[in-house]
Amino acid sequence: MRSAIIRRLPLLGALLVALAGLPTTALAAETQVAVAANFTEPAKEIAAAFTEATGHKASLSFGSSGQFLTQISHGAPYEVFLSADAERPLKAEQAGLGVANTRFTYAVGRLVLYSKTPGKASVGTLRAGKFGTLAIADPGAAPYGQAAVETLQKLKLYDKVKPKLVTGTSITQAYQFVSTGAAELGFVALSQVADEKGGSRWLVPSSDHTPIDQQAILLKTGQDNVAAKAFLAFLKGPKARAIIKRYGYEVR
Repeated sequence: MRSAIIRRLPLLGALLVALAGLPTTALAAETQVAVAANFTEPAKEIAAAFTEATGHKASLSFGSSGQFLTQISHGAPYEVFLSADAERPLKAEQAGLGVANTRFTYAVGRLVLYSKTPGKASVGTLRAGKFGTLAIADPGAAPYGQAAVETLQKLKLYDKVKPKLVTGTSITQAYQFVSTGAAELGFVALSQVADEKGGSRWLVPSSDHTPIDQQAILLKTGQDNVAAKAFLAFLKGPKARAIIKRYGYEVR
């Protein structure tokens, strides 16, 4: 018996050497990530860079933060949650859905008033009421929609423009209303129009609404997934931060 084991040792050593030489993708894992709609394009770039750097894959789903929290509370299999605010990741943690001490602000969003028409997007246009429709995201589900309402209230224009509001289920739909011409104006995320040519925009002062601190959290469903933890670590790193800043977000 002992001699048989000894004879197999070289074979075992060769197998270990072969395993050590396998590319990292052979040991790669995958994580399911719920991403706030405003962060769609940077998230796609970050996920690609993440896979290139680690071999792991981040499978992304996009939607409103409020809808994601509801889905997560009902057992949706997301492992990482990238919200458009700080409130919902905190609620996930308090409800026992998120892992304590994993929340962090990955981006600070900026709100813009946008129009495909040059010279249209301005406070003056809002005050004069010289437009047909104004798109916003659902303020009950999307933090950018809430920021839009707060901005209009700060300008003392909410009651005046309320009849002209068209509400999208997410900031993506609000942007689509404007980009397709269904709405003349819209409050959207700066990241959505960062590369747009032409049209007009007004960058809303951050002081006009509650800061859009976008937080991420590791969910309990992902606490044992190496890819989920690696994705959050990558999100904090220099490559991801450079992408985030390029899309008009602020980072801390």
